[in-house]
Amino acid sequence: MSAVDTVTAALERVGRLDGALHAVVALRGEDALAEAEMLDRRHAAGEPPGPLAGVPMLVKDLEDLTGMPTTKGSVLLASAPRAKADGLVPGRLRAAGAIPIGKTNLPEFAIEGYTDNLLFGATGNPWATEWSPGGSSGGSAAAVAAGMVPIATATDGGGSIRIPAALCGLVGIKPTNGVVGRQPIPDWIDLSTDGPFATCVEDLQLLLDVIAGPVAGDPTALPFGALAARPSRPPARLLAASRTADFGPLPGPVAASLQAAVDALADVLSLPVSWLEPDRVFPDGNPDLDWFVLCGAEHVSSLGRDFVSEGLSQMHVGARDFLAPALSVDVDEYLGARRRRFSHVRALDLLLGDDAILVTPTLAVEGFLADGRLDAAAEPGSLPPEAYSTAMQNITGHPALTMPAGLSPNGLPFGVQLTGPRYFDAALLKVAAAWQSAHPWPLVAPSYEPFSTIL
Repeated sequence: MSAVDTVTAALERVGRLDGALHAVVALRGEDALAEAEMLDRRHAAGEPPGPLAGVPMLVKDLEDLTGMPTTKGSVLLASAPRAKADGLVPGRLRAAGAIPIGKTNLPEFAIEGYTDNLLFGATGNPWATEWSPGGSSGGSAAAVAAGMVPIATATDGGGSIRIPAALCGLVGIKPTNGVVGRQPIPDWIDLSTDGPFATCVEDLQLLLDVIAGPVAGDPTALPFGALAARPSRPPARLLAASRTADFGPLPGPVAASLQAAVDALADVLSLPVSWLEPDRVFPDGNPDLDWFVLCGAEHVSSLGRDFVSEGLSQMHVGARDFLAPALSVDVDEYLGARRRRFSHVRALDLLLGDDAILVTPTLAVEGFLADGRLDAAAEPGSLPPEAYSTAMQNITGHPALTMPAGLSPNGLPFGVQLTGPRYFDAALLKVAAAWQSAHPWPLVAPSYEPFSTIL
C-alpha cells in the first residue's frame, strides 16, 4: 500500500469511529496527505523510506507537533500558539517515516489517571464507552484500541502509559529512566519519560527502538547502545505483591485477576512465585505519597505559581484537586521527599537484584467511569492514591511493563504489571513476548477492526 492509502484509511476511521469516543481533539488531514504523497514520491525514487514509512500516528496533546497548538487539555491554553517544531518523540517517529494525522485528548496538564477536561470533555473506553480509557495518555490508547491508527504517542510520569494500556487491552512499557531522552524538561523533572504502547509486543519493541536515545541537555540520558549492551537474560526469580504500599487489601475482583495472572506467568516462565507483603517492598516509607509531594510542587513551579493560583477556578476538578494542595508544599517537605527517593531506589534495587521481576496489578481497581468516578455514587475529582499501582516505578526509575491478562468482571481488560531491575527493559519485552505467545489477546476492542485489516 502507498502512504496515501494508509493515511486516507486512518482519517476515514477517525471520522467514522471517534464520535463515540472523543479520543482525537484535532486533525491535520490535508497536511498529512501532502506528507504521504511526498513520502510515496521519495520511495518511488529509491530513497530509504524508514522503518515506520507510511504509518499514520496520533500525538498526545502534551507534545508539540509542528503547525498545531499544544493545549495540554486546558482552557487556560486554548489559545496556545502553533508549535514551530516537533517534540522530541514525535520528531523521531516522523524521521522514521510515520505520518502524524492529529492530536489526542488527555486530562488537564496530564495530571490525572482518567481522561477528562473542560476544553474537550471526557474520552470513552472502546471496550465500554461509559468507562475511562485511563490517563494521562488515554486519548492515544483509546484511538489505538479502536483501530483508528496503529500507533500514538504516550508519556509516563506516574503511570500514564501503563494505566491506559491496561484499561484498553494494550501492551505498554515505561522504560528505565534515561533510555529515552527528555526534551523539554518534563513538568515532573526526574520522574517522567516518553515510552510506547502498542497492540502487540513486536510493535512495542519496534517503537522503543525508534524513540530510544539521548538528547543534549538531559543529564539522565544513556548514550546510544548502552541499553542494547546489557545482557537480556531471562529472570531467575519471580516475585509478586498485591501492592507496593500499604493501602489495604485489593478489591476482590482485582485480587482474583492478579492471582490468576501470577499463576499463569509462573507456568510460562517455569519459575516458583514468592509473594511479598506490601510493607516489605519499601520498609522506609511510601513512595506513592512522596510522588504526590514531588509532582505537585514541581508542576506548580513549571506552570508558574501565579498562573496556578489565578487559574485554579478555571481548571478541571482533577487538576484543581492536585495543584491546590501543592501550593503549600514547603522546601523542607519537598527536599525530604527527594532524599527519600534514594532509600526507595535502594530498596527496589536490593529486592530485585539483577535477576528478578516483580508482578503487581497495573491498577488496584477494575477501572473508573469516564468522568473519573470510581462508582456512580462518587463525586468527580482526583482519584485516591490507593486506586493506583504505578507511581513507585517513576520514583525509582525502574522499567515497568503492563500486558493484558484477561477481563475484569466489569468487562474491561485487566493489566498485569512487571517491574524489573534498571536497564532490564529488553528482558521484560522477552517475558511479554512469551506471555503473548501463551496467552494471546485481541488486538483491538470488540466490534472494532485492527488497523492491519486495511493491508
